[in-house]
Amino acid sequence: ALFKVLDEGKLSRVENIAKEFESPEKATSMVKLQAFSKFRDTTEALAAATASVESSMDKGLKKFLKKNVVSKDIADTLAVADSKLAAVIKKKLNLNVSTTDAAMEVMRGIRAQLATLVTGLGDNQLNAMYLGLAHSLGRYKLKFSPDKVDTMIVQAIGLLDELDKEINTYAMRVKEWYGWHFPEMVKIVTDNMQYAKCVLKMGVRSRAKDLDFSDILEEHVEEELKATAIVSMGTDVAEDDVSNIKALCEEVIEMTQYRAQLFEYLKSRMMAIAPNLTVMVGELVGARLIAHAGSLLNLAKAPASTVQILGAEKALFRALKTKSQTPKYGLIYHASLIGQAQPKHKGKISRVLAAKAALAIRVDALGESSDVTIGYEAREKVEARLRQLETGVYTLESGAAKGRSKTDKVSNTPLQAGAGAGAGYSDAGDAVGVTDEADGKKKKKKDKKEKKAKKRPRTEMSDADEGAAPAAAAAAAASSSAAASSEEEAPKKKKRKDKGDEAGAAEGKKEKKDKKKKDKKKKKGAEWG
Repeated sequence: ALFKVLDEGKLSRVENIAKEFESPEKATSMVKLQAFSKFRDTTEALAAATASVESSMDKGLKKFLKKNVVSKDIADTLAVADSKLAAVIKKKLNLNVSTTDAAMEVMRGIRAQLATLVTGLGDNQLNAMYLGLAHSLGRYKLKFSPDKVDTMIVQAIGLLDELDKEINTYAMRVKEWYGWHFPEMVKIVTDNMQYAKCVLKMGVRSRAKDLDFSDILEEHVEEELKATAIVSMGTDVAEDDVSNIKALCEEVIEMTQYRAQLFEYLKSRMMAIAPNLTVMVGELVGARLIAHAGSLLNLAKAPASTVQILGAEKALFRALKTKSQTPKYGLIYHASLIGQAQPKHKGKISRVLAAKAALAIRVDALGESSDVTIGYEAREKVEARLRQLETGVYTLESGAAKGRSKTDKVSNTPLQAGAGAGAGYSDAGDAVGVTDEADGKKKKKKDKKEKKAKKRPRTEMSDADEGAAPAAAAAAAASSSAAASSEEEAPKKKKRKDKGDEAGAAEGKKEKKDKKKKDKKKKKGAEWG
């Protein structure tokens, strides 16, 4: 709709504009309907409303302005509520546009008195139009789809965790309460659900021998329960106590049954909303990742490194603060693929799984298909990587239809000394044999002996040690280098011998001086005597 302001002087004071629209009479004296174009249906209205929300000019608005403003050569200023939309109109249609506070107040007043200013519109009809357009616009903005609501997953996994805590608490209370009457039953029946059903059916332990527990327990467990109930050391309880215990058992059974029903619901929701993620990490882990991130879209925005440690933020920041090792996994640790890996390989598998899971999450959040597209293939690659770490052989099935497999051997041997980036392919690294291991052990022993020989001080080395070092060097090197090394070590031996002779001569002089001193003392003692 296009309205004309009748008295522009009233726009000078913005605070008084609202008073001009207090009643229908004042509104009609303030503005007048100049042109009006009705939407044919809700779809057209939704398109126009969406364009205005996104600050863009659609074809309908452009056609309306050309017909009622541009073609009539109206020189007045056009008041627009949205500044971005005003800039678009000014650029495309070359019109004088205003986005002042006075224009906003006029717009607000027109909306309040729209039923009066536009003839043929009743309040009930206008409210119905408002409501229908608001719902359509809300669905469009949120891209509403009943099958893509991850809020249900967030609520379901939260309730599932709370139910687990409550069931454990109630079951422990049942066992502790009934344990006064039948304490041996805790070790015989370990399952919470079976324990509660047995207590509910049995009541007092003296009735156990006459009842049939085949629908609850296995045959050997039932026999042990009946035999133990006869010789139990528990105290007697009243009927009132048993009735209260039974009521608590009924609560445990109902909560356990509802927990199983909720888990089935969560599985169906996960397969509908995030099928690829479900195939990769499972329903529970996938739901906890979505709940921790807040939504599936927020999780899709996170990189693989964030998905890997999601849930371990406390440990991460503590490690960064203390400058220690950062955590390798968070919630993803509970995935079945990581559970299959050995402890030393869990970090590597979590990194690979997080990378594949991040891709699966983005396909689920932003893809158009609601079926599993990349989940099975990505899981096969992670499993192949797991087998490679355990066996050293990478095996991957390239397609279910073809059934072909690629087998690549991976060498675990280190690179040879001097082999750099430009070194050629080494056949020795293809296989690891027993002889290679034996040679490696011999080399390690030699290296240890050489290190020990270097650490010893030269004065403590014997002639045998001095001869062993050049002999080992001569066996490892060529004949020419051995000769050269022996010639070089010859003067060193002489120097060491010279040093040893000098040290011996010095010790001899000290001994002579000590003897002279002792003789003088003896003579003095004899004179005094």
